[in-house]
Amino acid sequence: MFEQYYAVIMAGGSGTRLWPLSRKDQPKQSLKISDDRSLFQHAVDRLQGLFPHERILVVTVAEQVEMLSVEVPQIPRENYIIEPLPRGTASVVGLAAIALNARDPGATMAILTADHLMRNDAHLRQLLRAAHAVAQEGILVTLGITPTYPATGYGYIQKGARLGTYEGLEVFGVEKFKEKPQETLAQAMVADGQHVWNSGMFIWQVETVMQEIDRQMPEFSTKLARIADDWHKETQQATLGAVWPTIQPQTIDYGIMENAQRVAVIPTIDLGWNDVGSWESLFEALESDASGNIIMRGDTVLVDTRGTLICGDSADRLIVTVGLEDLIIIDSGDAILVCDRQQAQKVRDVVDYLKKHGREDYL
Repeated sequence: MFEQYYAVIMAGGSGTRLWPLSRKDQPKQSLKISDDRSLFQHAVDRLQGLFPHERILVVTVAEQVEMLSVEVPQIPRENYIIEPLPRGTASVVGLAAIALNARDPGATMAILTADHLMRNDAHLRQLLRAAHAVAQEGILVTLGITPTYPATGYGYIQKGARLGTYEGLEVFGVEKFKEKPQETLAQAMVADGQHVWNSGMFIWQVETVMQEIDRQMPEFSTKLARIADDWHKETQQATLGAVWPTIQPQTIDYGIMENAQRVAVIPTIDLGWNDVGSWESLFEALESDASGNIIMRGDTVLVDTRGTLICGDSADRLIVTVGLEDLIIIDSGDAILVCDRQQAQKVRDVVDYLKKHGREDYL
């Protein structure tokens, strides 16, 4: 039933908001957040039982292939699809579609992430089985995270008419994709029960999504066709290298999903999902002590400290806090970040500052 079902893991990001742990040579998906397994390793682990390693493809950049391959050597090297330059998630989908169509015409693919936490692996596999069934009807499927609070950092999906039950899960049409909302609107959307968070995970038949790309992004489709024509030729890399820089960056949400003809959403029940988008997001993802503190790792002594996240990545350094509240303290060995929890999103500004002032040794 699932012989032509493939997982495509997007694994090319850097994760600047998790600096100073996330670096060029240690991108976000390679970080060990909750245990001794990296986010990428967890992304592969949770697929076992549905996708063998031979049917897991990884879209990434050239400089990350070796690192990822070492982390999960079971994935065949030829399953790595190299994106010459970042061009947004629409380009990732297009490139993966070309590779899969050349490999297995009639394939269905699940677009998944390499840098999210999910506590309920069995439920993800249930969702992916249900999505596969829906996708066979020529529908583009997205997984919607059932909100646990009125988040302003996520996009939302408004559910439409109920389409049926698949694998014990209710499936709905999509009424509308919505931008990241202000606080009051987020509260209203969570309260009405008609909205879910946009997870960024999608499932569809390769043929279906390629038809939508052709309909909505004709210029991009033409360029993909040029790449596809040379996919199994000696000129593959030369063509890819020439065409790719000319592609206009675009997300799959804006480029395809918002105006697609047939779209469905499957709301999660208890996935335990977190996109690990910032240090602050880890307060939702990891367990804290009685004072609300989270010690990711390191040698620490906390005195009169509350609501603080600490990660010590230096084996020979003791971190002591006295009289602190709602801080983030990250020691990467060569850099120390001390940040107010409410300002965690501004860590990206620090990375921009370091780039601007030539401090590449800290990036």
